Amino acid sequence: MTRAPYAADPHAHGGREWTGRPGDEAPRAEQRGPRTDFQRDRDRIIHSMSFRRLKSKTQVFIAPEGDHYRTRLTHSLEVAQIGRVIARALGLDEDLTEALCLAHDLGHPPFGHAGEAALSAAMLRHGGFCHNAQALRTVMRIESPYPEHEGLNLTWDLLEGLAKHNGPVTAPNWALAELDEAFPLDLGTWPSLEAQVAAVSDDIAYDNHDIDDGLRAGFLDLDDLLKLDFLAEQWRSVEKRFPDAPRERLQRELVRDQIGLMVNDVIEHTRAQVQGVGSVAEVREAGRQLAGFSPAMAENERRLKSFMYDKLYYHPDQIAAAERARDVVARLVAAYSQDSSLMPEEWQARLPEREPHRSRVITDFIAGMSDRFAIRACAEIYGERPLGLTNV
Repeated sequence: MTRAPYAADPHAHGGREWTGRPGDEAPRAEQRGPRTDFQRDRDRIIHSMSFRRLKSKTQVFIAPEGDHYRTRLTHSLEVAQIGRVIARALGLDEDLTEALCLAHDLGHPPFGHAGEAALSAAMLRHGGFCHNAQALRTVMRIESPYPEHEGLNLTWDLLEGLAKHNGPVTAPNWALAELDEAFPLDLGTWPSLEAQVAAVSDDIAYDNHDIDDGLRAGFLDLDDLLKLDFLAEQWRSVEKRFPDAPRERLQRELVRDQIGLMVNDVIEHTRAQVQGVGSVAEVREAGRQLAGFSPAMAENERRLKSFMYDKLYYHPDQIAAAERARDVVARLVAAYSQDSSLMPEEWQARLPEREPHRSRVITDFIAGMSDRFAIRACAEIYGERPLGLTNV
């Protein structure tokens, strides 16, 4: 596929925080294989500890009993697959798109949104907590495997895309504001098309794969789902094509069909939106989102999200599990705040004396935990395993 004029260029990116413009680290780069800078970004993310921990972080179901439910890791891989397909069709940089997709959830704490709610409450007096800003903090300050500098030293284009893949940021929280001051990310403009594609790929992945997991878990009922006319139409098409197939296979075919429809819609709509756009700079100066769903698909996606919140995300069993998870995180915050010796020595050594910095570092430690680690840590401190979260 020919590179489009509005695609990000790995040879003309915005530099790295610690090494300056592209080419400054060429001698070492040559020793480590013929990769573009965006490929290096992707590889640094894949090899990071924070990426590996996603395998034990909640996507939808907290502490599921089955092995087939998605985690943050498998979700991120599925987002990357969808993102690459769209990027290739549009002539964008696939490696930057993939890197953004793989990194977009690195800031999520244990137990997903339930854990984030607990950390947000605990940090209310210290600037709050935002998983998106925490993703930037993770790759720029916390995950530090290199001798010369903090962070993974990713390209400006990757960091900018992570910071504002959902659009311009007009009121950054403390974490993002600090990082933006150190390495300005032009927060007030729209990001690259690669970042916009990563964002819509995230929507496509979790909209449809959460249906798959919800049906498998028995939280969703297919008959209820088919009250959405656009899904009922797809279901009739699936039944017509495979009249003798088992219902479970038809359900999975429905999910695949819906992903395909959404992907094709994004490609077609985005192509129309970028007509006449001749550079990455023009993408950022457009003042609006260019990559995304058509108005009709966006309305269907909105209705699907509303259904999923009503039937799955706010299901009574999910709410009860989220309450237990929030309690685990809140108890960890309280314990480490009262007695920092409960933390590993390397984390004790980096604890500042004064607030709000002290509480923010404690939050960094907890946010990096997997579900399993958080439950085990809480049990070791309080002498009991959290009720209802025992199968992790």
